[in-house]
Amino acid sequence: QVQLVESGGGLVQAGGSLTLSCAASGRTFSTYAMGWFRQAPGKEREFVAAISRSGSVTNYADSVKGRFTISRDNAKSTVYLRMNSLEPEDTAVYYCAARPNPSATMSENFYNYWGQGTQVTVSS
Repeated sequence: QVQLVESGGGLVQAGGSLTLSCAASGRTFSTYAMGWFRQAPGKEREFVAAISRSGSVTNYADSVKGRFTISRDNAKSTVYLRMNSLEPEDTAVYYCAARPNPSATMSENFYNYWGQGTQVTVSS
């Protein structure tokens, strides 16, 4: 089992940047593929980005491609989401998730463990 704690959220102006971090407990972080998801008020949770357990494969939602970058540091048991050129539409609670599988899947149904979320608010 793994526990996930997100940090780095906050209030930023449109066009600005933020980096989210997700620290995982346990010694087996490198065996998990990791994902970032977000949920805006009144909307369903949606996929943002995912990274394979080795870090060699990444996937992104079309809405963030070219602006967001997912990365991981297995030695620190941490996954990151660098968000550039933020837009008001990016406002949401951002969640990281882990799955005990090598593949960077986009479906939340395949993720077993979730963090508590961190709020990102982008002002116009």
